[in-house]
Amino acid sequence: MDNSLWLPTSAKEVEALGYGQLDVILFSGDAYVDHPSFGAAVIGRTLQANGYKVAIVPQPNWRDDLRDFRKLGKPKLFFGISAGAMDSMVNHYTAARRLRSDDAYTPGGKHGMRPDYPTIVYAEILRKLYPDVPIVAGGIEASMRRLSHYDYWQNRLRPSILADAPIDMISYGMGEKSILEIARRLKNGENIASITDIRQTAIIMPLAHLPAETDRNNIVLNPYTECLKDKRKQSANFKHIEQQANKFDGGATLWQQLSDQACVKVNPMYTPLTTEEIDKSYDLPYTRMPHPRYRGKRIPAYDMIRHSLCMHRGCFGGCSFCTISAHQGKFIASRSKASILKEARAITMMPDFKGYISDLGGPSANMYGMGGHDKGKCAVCMRPSCLHPSPCPNLNTSHKQLLEIYHEVDKLPGLKKSFVGSGVRYDLAMHKTGIQTTDNVNAEYCSELIRNHVSGRLKVAPEHTSDFVLNIMRKPSFKQFYQFKSLFDRINQKNGLRQQLIPYFISSHPGCSEADMAQLAADTRNLGMHLEQVQDFTPTPMTVSTEIYYSGYHPYTGEAVYCAVTPEHKQAQRQYFFWYDKANRPGIIKSLHRINRTDLVRELFPDCQDFRAQERHKNKKQFNENKINDPKIKAIKQKPRRKL
Repeated sequence: MDNSLWLPTSAKEVEALGYGQLDVILFSGDAYVDHPSFGAAVIGRTLQANGYKVAIVPQPNWRDDLRDFRKLGKPKLFFGISAGAMDSMVNHYTAARRLRSDDAYTPGGKHGMRPDYPTIVYAEILRKLYPDVPIVAGGIEASMRRLSHYDYWQNRLRPSILADAPIDMISYGMGEKSILEIARRLKNGENIASITDIRQTAIIMPLAHLPAETDRNNIVLNPYTECLKDKRKQSANFKHIEQQANKFDGGATLWQQLSDQACVKVNPMYTPLTTEEIDKSYDLPYTRMPHPRYRGKRIPAYDMIRHSLCMHRGCFGGCSFCTISAHQGKFIASRSKASILKEARAITMMPDFKGYISDLGGPSANMYGMGGHDKGKCAVCMRPSCLHPSPCPNLNTSHKQLLEIYHEVDKLPGLKKSFVGSGVRYDLAMHKTGIQTTDNVNAEYCSELIRNHVSGRLKVAPEHTSDFVLNIMRKPSFKQFYQFKSLFDRINQKNGLRQQLIPYFISSHPGCSEADMAQLAADTRNLGMHLEQVQDFTPTPMTVSTEIYYSGYHPYTGEAVYCAVTPEHKQAQRQYFFWYDKANRPGIIKSLHRINRTDLVRELFPDCQDFRAQERHKNKKQFNENKINDPKIKAIKQKPRRKL
């Protein structure tokens, strides 16, 4: 296989391309897969397309003599660092803080090919080796840690990663525009320390630059040192952070004091990519395959997406536990039909293609082409979600463009079927707008989705059954899931299909009590479901839910919110997912009596006798055994009886 079709990863490959000194060298915590779903590939291809000489060092060895950090020498412009497509700590540890045994972004799924916090580790090495070369960090890990944040794995509030890693700048969010501007200005001779105004970047500046107070263009957050002393101040900061990240045209500049000498400046986001701009990114000459260096080795994350395509970026759902809108923005940037069809054709030409596209999706599968009817209203909107507490009246929810894409893709030669593997927002698809044409199209979408685009199992994410918890999650009432399941079952029955609806649920989310989980168990049992896709809430940086978990207060209301934080309380909630496991039955029954929900004992376990009767019998038996074994009683029994 011709290695020159990929970005170079070794000195030999750089030499073969006749590059000489490189302009930019990227270090990635992931294996190098030349696919638009992998951030390092996107940034590398974007720079290459604009005339820069770029190489990628995937998963460098940080334990040995550091030859991986030396092998390509010193770049002309800067080093780029990305921890990978996932936060490294989520990649490494479970919600219970247990070490995972595998890594989906590594050949063979092998664990241990990246350190904890690669952004910090890689930057420290590069700074020691090349003290005068600028370092720019990007990706989820750096992006979500650009300001003070709660670190679940260390159970402490940490400052901006700019204070922990010797990096010069963070390119946060989707970084094509900012990385090109950084490269352009460095190429023109500017010093990295003087570049302070590029959108979607964060930098450290002397404290003298901190504005005296908040105004129209600047928001001064509570200082890191004060947030350490008062959790409410950290919580209050987050409302501003989220609102500005979701502004259509970037919003205000955010400032946070780090120490008595320095502060962090976070420049506003760019406006969402136009269709032409996002097409340009997806139409770059990706091979769509792992680099040949991995020949014969399976990369699990690639296997999941190799025959899939992403149709848009952004998500206006605003779920409180999710970082998608914080990273990609709230507003949808949709690719053109031509760009999508071009990639779909490329998939059908892959040598291992069997006739099935696994996913016509996006961050949320059915937001393609959607946005506000009146863009002027969107430009000033401060809502973190366009769907909660109810869909925005200004939101165009028509699935017409999405249906047209499905129809065009399904006409491609060699294609047997296209599926939707990404999560579907059923509340969006079923929302009644009162506009007859839109409601008819959306009903058609639901029908076609279920009939033609489900590969046996359709993923949806109700997340919980409690309205109180769902309100904190910014998710719709569970009543809507009942409605969608009824529709799903009807269409399956009508068309002779035997497909499954796979719901996702979360335990221990802020606001969720043990009683809420008990009710969830009963509700899902009554639906005939044995849950598979479940997880404990994992606090990750830069979400509303994480701020509530850390501080105990809701950033928008200031109200106290209960959170299960101890391992015992978390396990007490998680056990209800698996009520059908006989090993969990005694513990669940005992818990139901403790929380005064004995009404659910028979609902969950109809064949179970009354628990209290069993306990009374057990206690009486134990009492009698203790009585028999009591030494004093034994001595009395063994004492000879006096003859009369």
